[in-house]
Amino acid sequence: MDDHSTDQGGSHNRHVYHCPLRWGDMDALGHVNNGRYVDYLQDARVDFLFRTAKELGADDLETGLLVARHEVQYRAPLVFRPEPVRIELWISEIKAASFVVDYEILDDAPRRTYVEARTRLVPFDFAANRLRRITPIERDALSKLVGS
Repeated sequence: MDDHSTDQGGSHNRHVYHCPLRWGDMDALGHVNNGRYVDYLQDARVDFLFRTAKELGADDLETGLLVARHEVQYRAPLVFRPEPVRIELWISEIKAASFVVDYEILDDAPRRTYVEARTRLVPFDFAANRLRRITPIERDALSKLVGS
């Protein structure tokens, strides 16, 4: 089974990442520790950007980004199990010098959402050590990934 895909049918442009749970991610109560969810989101986002940005010709999005903000809404506890958890992510907003990735960490059947989250990313020119604007090529690539 492929661990990653992008559903571009209809109004959904969601990238799907299947994230394995690690025993060390659990807290004393046997739930995934709240701080580990940010790691899961990063794993999914990196997979999304490295695969999709490259496919769409926006290679600078792979490495030239900084996280400006995370918002995480915890919906239900996630306990350890051998099966990976599904993370769906998509672009929800594109501005001149930032964009937002939205996420859901969930199971399909029965549908259960563990976390809803959002990350604002800003393009960064590491050689010049400064923020930069989104290029037209990047805007075009990101626009293809706007979902709901």
